[in-house]
Amino acid sequence: FFVAKRIRSNVRELEGALKRIIANAHFTGKAITLDFVKEALRDLLALQDKLVTVENIQRTVAEYYKIKVADLLSKRRNRSVARPRQIAMALAKELTNHSLPEIGDAFGGRDHTTVLHACRMIAELRQSDADIEEDYTNLLRILTT
Repeated sequence: FFVAKRIRSNVRELEGALKRIIANAHFTGKAITLDFVKEALRDLLALQDKLVTVENIQRTVAEYYKIKVADLLSKRRNRSVARPRQIAMALAKELTNHSLPEIGDAFGGRDHTTVLHACRMIAELRQSDADIEEDYTNLLRILTT
């Protein structure tokens, strides 16, 4: 339960963490306890703790597109606001451990399906629109350095 609560980014990462715990237990011959798990995953958990926040993503995206954070949270649907909002949601999905409903709540109480749509839309646009790809990459770099 501890591991699943802390590593929520994707199933592969969770599976990797569990394999690491089992391998450590096998090699050291120690019983798997909470302290053992914390020690075995120390570096992975430290990395998880350094992840950026949704609020930081919202602030950075708003600044990048020269709009207000309030616009990202608003119900406005015109492209000048909706596209940055979708990018911010996709970044929040990639860079935080928050679930889709939690991300939706952080963006003005939106439904998890709206967040999922935003993530899929941005993934698609990154393939077909060089400007979106450049913006996304720039924001990713800003947020992770």
